[in-house]
Order: sequence, then structure tokens, then C-alpha cells
Amino acid sequence: MTAQHRGVYCGIDWAEGHHDIALVGQDGTLIAKRRIKDSSNGYAELLELLAEAGDSGEEPIPVAIETARGLLVAELRATGRPVYAINPLAVARYRERWTVARSKSDHADALVLANILRTDAHAHRPLPADSDLVRSIAVLARAHQDATWRRMKLAQELRSLLREYYPGFLDALAVHGSNSLTGADMCVLLATAPTPGRGAKLTLARIAAALRRGGRRRNVELLAAKLQLALRCPQMRQPPLVEEAMGKNTLALLSVLDAACSGVDELGKAATEAFRQHPDHEIITSFPGLADISGARVLAEIGDDRARFSDARGLKAYAGSAPVTRASGRSVSITRRLVKNNRLAAVGYVWTFMAMTNSAPARAHYQRRRDTGDSHPAALRHLFNRMLGQLHHCLQTAEAYDQTKAFPAAEATAA
Repeated sequence: MTAQHRGVYCGIDWAEGHHDIALVGQDGTLIAKRRIKDSSNGYAELLELLAEAGDSGEEPIPVAIETARGLLVAELRATGRPVYAINPLAVARYRERWTVARSKSDHADALVLANILRTDAHAHRPLPADSDLVRSIAVLARAHQDATWRRMKLAQELRSLLREYYPGFLDALAVHGSNSLTGADMCVLLATAPTPGRGAKLTLARIAAALRRGGRRRNVELLAAKLQLALRCPQMRQPPLVEEAMGKNTLALLSVLDAACSGVDELGKAATEAFRQHPDHEIITSFPGLADISGARVLAEIGDDRARFSDARGLKAYAGSAPVTRASGRSVSITRRLVKNNRLAAVGYVWTFMAMTNSAPARAHYQRRRDTGDSHPAALRHLFNRMLGQLHHCLQTAEAYDQTKAFPAAEATAA
């Protein structure tokens, strides 16, 4: 990153249609202020204002803004200048240093942001200098994660609806063995018979045809016979008109769920394809429990800027795996970290669960934590903390995961 300007600081209060700009000097005096539109012309005005204040390629003026996303931030990052994304909650606390009347205005917030850099730039981190490839991976991996969560929410909503009027289909789902409403064959079957009355009239041939349309190829006739028995079992029923209305609601939810499932598949393929092009792919996927999708999510959150985290402790705190120590007088408490990157923490739970399942040393480490009294989430979080430190080391040294180095005590015990 280029050198930072030593005398002028810029604060931008971001809004949907316009942005307020404030430039302050080293002594806190206001150099310039302006409101620009959220457009290319507005961005040109911002560059002109910065140039008048002494901005240059060798010493760019740093910028503080309350968001890390958007076209304005992308354009500012392209200039190579330090861009600091300040949390709005932190800005609110800083605002109290300047006024006790709790007054607020866009210009005042821009001024507060500029003064944050002037006085406390050392306490904040600029946006990482990630490559364009890893930023594209982040877009796809986060979209895939969001789509997966939406699909899960829709499936639970559909399950709740079926429980109100069609419990027989849930019994059939248990007979199917998947216990999931996202399977294509069972979704096709539900679309064929969205009410208990229609389900009880299904013949073996129609059930088998629905399963085949959903992609089922093995044991179709045997499964069709079991499903027919489950659908024809006596069950409580809603009034006919209510039942028919709920069936139409189910068909509507099924169409949305089908689109969500297609989105998950398409985004997963795109994220996998982009992730395999990154140089860190082999290192990340060498870890037990990390595949293409989970590895892409990890890379999306930690980035490929090696200077982003000075040591493994910073990465662990960012992921929420490192505990928090609170000490006041004689009182000392150690608790789990609540302020963290929730996306990285979510994939960390999946990562460590799969690592514990497929790696004997990881399983032994988890079991030792359980034996000391940790709960299941706490033991997984401790394993995540350790493996995250190992990942940081491997990325810094460009080495693949080595089980003998990662868990030397477990290897010595096995020997």
C-alpha cells in the first residue's frame, strides 16, 4: 500500500443518494466540506477536492467511511489509498466526545470520521489489500451461504405448514430416510399430491414416476410401496376447503424452494470454480474438513492479504474462536467471544465437525476437551481455534497441512 498522507484526513458520511465529505488538518481545523451525489460526477468532485488538499499518488489522503461495500468504496480502493471502514457503533461513541446534546447531522458525522483518523488511526485497520480474485470469491461464497440459509428457512417453513394439515407426508419423509424437504424426488412427489386426500389416492405407478422425475434411480418400486403405505395411513384432517387452501400454499412454497435449491447449486458451482483458480486452494483444502465450498467461505472471510493479521491471535479473535478475558479488581472471567465475523464462525463449526469426524487426531483433541468438562460447542470452538492457528501458519509459510506437525502428541501416542 502506498504511503499515507501526513497532514490531511478525509471523512465520508455515506448515504443512499448523496455523501457528505469533510477534510480536516493535523490540528483538527476544517479544511473543506462538500456534499456530493452518489454518481460518477460526484466521485470526480471528491477526487478534485482531495487533489486541492494535497492528495497525490505518493501520499494519498486516507479516507474513513462507515461501510466497506458499494461503488464509492470500490473506486476509492482502486486508487490505492488507505480506506478505513469504521463501525457505525464506534462512530456513535466517538460522536459523544464532540457533543453532549446528542445532536446529529451528516456533516458532523463526516467530521467525526475524519477526526477518528486524525487521532486514532493506529487503533483501526484499513480495508485489506485483497486481490480481485479473492474478492470475487467472497461475493460468490457469501451469496452461496445466504442462499443455503434461505433454503433452510424455506424448508422449515414448509415443514411447519405440513405439520398443520399433512403429517402423513412427514411420515413418508421419514420412510424415505432423508428427513429433508430439499430432496428433488420428494419435492416432486409433494407437488404431485399436495393434500392428504390426493396423497391417499396415489397409485404405485404414479409414486414411482414422481420419484423418477425427481432423479431417483435405485429401488424405486420398493420405496414407492413404502411411501404408499405411509400416505394411506389414517390421520387427522382439516376441513376440505381449508385443506385445499393449504395445498395451494404448499405448491407456492415448493416453487420458491425449488428456485432456492437451483440458486444454491448454481452459486456453489461458481464459487467452486473461482476458488480452484486461487493459489491458496491447495493449502486450504489440505486441511481435514475443508472442501471446495467450505474452503471458499474461509478464504472469502480471511482474504489473501498476508499483512491483514499480524499474528494468529488476531485471526482467532476475528473468527470468534479466541475467548475473552474480563478482569476488574479481583474478578476475572473468561467467556466466549460474541463480537466476531459470524460467517467465518459459522463455517468454522462445519469445518471442525467434519475434521473431528474424518481425522483421528482432531477427534482425540475434541474428546480431551470433552473429558475436561467442555460442552460440545465449546470443544468444537477450541478445536477451531487450534486449526485456525495452523491455517494461519500454513498460509504464511506456503505449506500444506501436515498432521504430524499439527498434532504431534496424538501421533506420538499412536506410535
